[in-house]
Amino acid sequence: MFIELLKSKIHRATITVANLNYIGSITIDENLMDAVNLIENERVHIYDINNGERFDTYVIKGERGSGVIAINGAAARKVAPGDLAIIASYASMTPEEAKTFKPAIIFPDHQNKIRTT
Repeated sequence: MFIELLKSKIHRATITVANLNYIGSITIDENLMDAVNLIENERVHIYDINNGERFDTYVIKGERGSGVIAINGAAARKVAPGDLAIIASYASMTPEEAKTFKPAIIFPDHQNKIRTT
């Protein structure tokens, strides 16, 4: 049996771009991706703190150090630049693995630079 646990979380990231005319996805600064062990094309869940919208998409690598958090494609209608969001990914594991697993969580500042891990 497998259970699903939080794997990675970027807590209160600032949405920098909402690009309706782009193929779907979320573009994330590569520094943030590395800090929470996200990989390109990984499925993530987005929770917009400002308006309560919740949706999932996949990750595209953004320019390292840019602070970019861009919601692309149709999901761009669910957010606005400046909104705060939680970006989370989950992993399946056995209950035994889950007992010792620790998710990677970061708290970026308003420019999406890492404050605390």
